[in-house]
Amino acid sequence: MASDKVPMLAEGHRQLTEEVKRLKLERPEIIDAIEEARAHGDLSENAEYHAAKERQGHIEASIAEMEDRLSRALVIDPTTLSGDKVVFGATVTLLDEEDKEVRYQLVGQQEADARVGRISYNSPLGRALIGRQKGEEVEVSTPAGDRYYKIAKIEFI
Repeated sequence: MASDKVPMLAEGHRQLTEEVKRLKLERPEIIDAIEEARAHGDLSENAEYHAAKERQGHIEASIAEMEDRLSRALVIDPTTLSGDKVVFGATVTLLDEEDKEVRYQLVGQQEADARVGRISYNSPLGRALIGRQKGEEVEVSTPAGDRYYKIAKIEFI
């Protein structure tokens, strides 16, 4: 499983790279905080020391996890895609049960933000859309109940 590629858009790759750089810049500050807290003496009751060590652990784990994702990244540029099926990176215009248009781009899990129209290809709706064509209807089970959509348009933008 560790060798599976992680699909992401170029923007998501750039943001992940910047976050790793930011966290690496934070490392010296954490080391300084640990040294300063260590200078206060007894470590068994030193809250500053324990907080700094905990923060260091979180940062190192985050960096390792992000670097792993970056090493397995499969960067996809939707503008180079074409076809008549919904795939990762596609922007899909849907009609809901009241014929109201909703538009989503299928992106990687870390890039997903439904408020700006980006949903994970792994989400229930994303999984229901993958491989479908314009005109097809999809049913999605959500915590609020089943939802039905019709695919109105598939774009690669």
